[in-house]
Amino acid sequence: MALTTARDNRPVEATSASAPAGGTSPARPRSGGKQADGLAVASFVLGLIGLLVMNILLGPVAVVMASIALARSTTRRGRALLGLALGVADLVVLAVLVTANGTVSWSLAG
Repeated sequence: MALTTARDNRPVEATSASAPAGGTSPARPRSGGKQADGLAVASFVLGLIGLLVMNILLGPVAVVMASIALARSTTRRGRALLGLALGVADLVVLAVLVTANGTVSWSLAG
């Protein structure tokens, strides 16, 4: 079956979209985008949880994960930026609590 193009009226052979000519498999999308999106969401969640518990550990992890996601050009840029901001906020809360109490631990009882 031959099809013609609108520009030059030359016959063009119809090919299937799922199997390109030459017998090679179609190009798969890179998984780096999905991994970067996952890193963005994970940094947001860890930064949010880090405000309540284990901010000494979760804050830096959220900052690193958000930075990697932004470097890999994530499509969820807003979540990566929120994860970065929350990770920094975790570290600020930690610094304030260490200054106020003189220890790395804190409690809700006051």
